[in-house]
Amino acid sequence: MADCTHDCSTCSSNCGTRSQTSLIKAPHKGTKVGRVIAVASGKGGVGKSLVTSLLAVRARAQGLRVGILDADITGPSVPKAFGVTARATGSDDGIFPVETGSGIKLISMNALLDREDDPVVWRGSLIAGATLQFWTDVIWDELDILFIDMPPGTGDVPLTVFQSIPLSGIVIVTTPHDLVEMIVKKAIGMAEMMHIPVLGLVENMSYFACPGCGKTYEIFGKSRVDDLREAYHVPAAARIPVDPTLSQLVGEGRIEEADTDCLAKVYAEIAHSREIKNYLG
Repeated sequence: MADCTHDCSTCSSNCGTRSQTSLIKAPHKGTKVGRVIAVASGKGGVGKSLVTSLLAVRARAQGLRVGILDADITGPSVPKAFGVTARATGSDDGIFPVETGSGIKLISMNALLDREDDPVVWRGSLIAGATLQFWTDVIWDELDILFIDMPPGTGDVPLTVFQSIPLSGIVIVTTPHDLVEMIVKKAIGMAEMMHIPVLGLVENMSYFACPGCGKTYEIFGKSRVDDLREAYHVPAAARIPVDPTLSQLVGEGRIEEADTDCLAKVYAEIAHSREIKNYLG
């Protein structure tokens, strides 16, 4: 008890002072969201923003009202993939997200900066606070689904999102290499600690399909996503290939034209995930 921080939500001790008070924050009063899905990983550089964007594109193609909360405050890349250069506006009542060409609502730190290449040199507590404000202060209106593009790891921002935003589930992104199991295990471990269901595993850069002969090559190592899905009892798995066409679309801000069929099984789990009934738990 000498080291007690009084944050009972992350404590494993069974002491008499343990509180059941929810840390979940209500969204802006002008917001109603059906589902909130976080896209996470145990490390950076695996393609979380790509997966977030592709899932949002697929949901929008199904006719849903979709939003993306870019929680990667210091490295936001989602606006670039959609070709969004507009700046967010606001009023005394809150912040209005920008919109992509197909009508996906988007909030990102890049939409608030004077120039998109300005660095955000903030400490962790400020970054976590800004992420939470994207939930509490942005007027999302009515959304069927909100995707959250998480920063890497299990630090301040993921903890804030997992504790303070009512998640319907998470999707974990990885790549085929020797550290993959450790990465997945870290992300799944945090989800289990926070009692949030893992809906799917997505292996990015999984293979390359030769356009000439049609043969596939696992150029970054043998795929393990199906084995991991089975080992950790995750409902669905998907493999995104190394695809020059997809890379070009992202680079040109045209990701809404991308083929999302490879994510069909993971998206199906998302579509059937629990809806948020009470923001205050």
